[in-house]
Amino acid sequence: MAEETKKKAPEGKPLEKMTVKELREIAKEIPHTTAVSDMKKEELVDFIKEARGIKEEAPARQKRHVPKIKMTRIELKSRIRELKGVRLQALEARDAKIAQAVRRRISRLKKKSRRAAAL
Repeated sequence: MAEETKKKAPEGKPLEKMTVKELREIAKEIPHTTAVSDMKKEELVDFIKEARGIKEEAPARQKRHVPKIKMTRIELKSRIRELKGVRLQALEARDAKIAQAVRRRISRLKKKSRRAAAL
């Protein structure tokens, strides 16, 4: 009866997320030479991974944080004028996709220039 009421560790759960008690239960089922009860969580995770043949995956590379280049209001206005010329060329060439994309960029730059002016 006592064993039936005992909760079993969920197998779908990643080892790093399991508690030490759950890890010890799993490790006790694996034949071992060292005392499982004396192991710490990191040691238990390594022991279980080694016994199951799970290889460590390299963590996914994180994107580098690229600092945004802050433009002055004058630079923003000149960039807007350049993009308006590009938009006119796209409209003359009847390229609606490029014209729409440039229009959005102009709109974003206008918002930035308003914020820069408020400072």
